[in-house]
Amino acid sequence: MKELLELLEHDARRSIKELAAMLNKSEYEIEEAMKRLEQDKIIMNYNTLIDWEKAGEHTVTSVIEVNVAPQREVGFDAIAERIYRFDEVKSVYLMSGSFDLLVIIEGQSLNKVADFVARRLSTIEGVTSTRSHFMLKAYKKDGTIMDDKENDRRLVMTP
Repeated sequence: MKELLELLEHDARRSIKELAAMLNKSEYEIEEAMKRLEQDKIIMNYNTLIDWEKAGEHTVTSVIEVNVAPQREVGFDAIAERIYRFDEVKSVYLMSGSFDLLVIIEGQSLNKVADFVARRLSTIEGVTSTRSHFMLKAYKKDGTIMDDKENDRRLVMTP
């Protein structure tokens, strides 16, 4: 099962037939395993990594450190749930260290992101402070090098 998950994590476009051949299993076994993995929520979703800048879409991504006052009997979970329900929020993580939650959001501009933090995120009951960092450039995302110059290793020739 781990091998199947690793293959799918690297490239979810692989066909059942290809996966079966790679794992020396029948197509039926692979299909059933994938159904179980999806039903058990081990496979949560299938995603495509897109370089939106190359596609002509410009967004701003911000990583926000959030400190919160945990609530009795639910700890950080209730506040994290309120935060992850916003459409702008792409990811939320409980952290150790100098802040409690790491929130990743996307917006159409720096102003829209700042407005979201000021009006919606920081005003949530229990949020005690926020600290925003804006991503300037992605070099590698989810294991993929975004501008892979290594694919072209030809020597430069001059006359």
